[in-house]
Amino acid sequence: MGGLSEAGEIVLLLAQAALWLLRPPWRMRLVLKQMEFVGNKSINVVMLTGAFTGGVFALQSYYGFSLFGAESLVGSTVALALTRELGPVLTSLMVTGRAGSAMAAEIGTMRVTEQIDALYVMAVNPVQYLVLPRVLAAVIMLPALTIVANFIGILGGYAVGVGMLGINEGVFVAKIIEYVEFDDIGMGLVKSAIFGLILSLIGCYKGFYTSGGAEGVGRATTEAVVLASVLILAADYALTAIMF
Repeated sequence: MGGLSEAGEIVLLLAQAALWLLRPPWRMRLVLKQMEFVGNKSINVVMLTGAFTGGVFALQSYYGFSLFGAESLVGSTVALALTRELGPVLTSLMVTGRAGSAMAAEIGTMRVTEQIDALYVMAVNPVQYLVLPRVLAAVIMLPALTIVANFIGILGGYAVGVGMLGINEGVFVAKIIEYVEFDDIGMGLVKSAIFGLILSLIGCYKGFYTSGGAEGVGRATTEAVVLASVLILAADYALTAIMF
């Protein structure tokens, strides 16, 4: 019953945020501030994750393909893996750890210090003021961060495949162009937008219903990261089965 009740509260929070999306006042300044927080401040960790992921995947795929003389497919394999799966999923998990946890901690602190109650007193709806800007920012910025992760990851794979393993650079690039289609990139970006919705909604939900003072804020932050990460991985399986 606890899980069903929590799921119902999450759906209700999402429905309230969707309704406020259609009603003024639209607080674009808050959305832009959250976009800067989610996007700009996450870009370094996303670039590092993408670069090392591309490099490692090139190493592993080279080893596997060399067993039957298909080393030329390393480039396309790295690019397909990044655009379809690794780019969206790893970017979302990194942003969940950094921004999703911060959302839960910030809103949770406002809850236990009664600042959210003060918003009600001032006739400001906290879902519109706190939740909607964060959800919008995450849904917009996750695809942008995924594009960066994909690009840097392919460069990492190129550096390892061509620079270290000696794969012909023309073949590496030609196989990417031959096998990677626009749908592979587009579907990956759709997945990342959905993951952005999940991580921001869970972070806001855990913060919004925090109780128990400072200990409760810490517990809510941890629960937000764990629950959002699990839901992202589960959603990735479902979306992959539907899209590809």
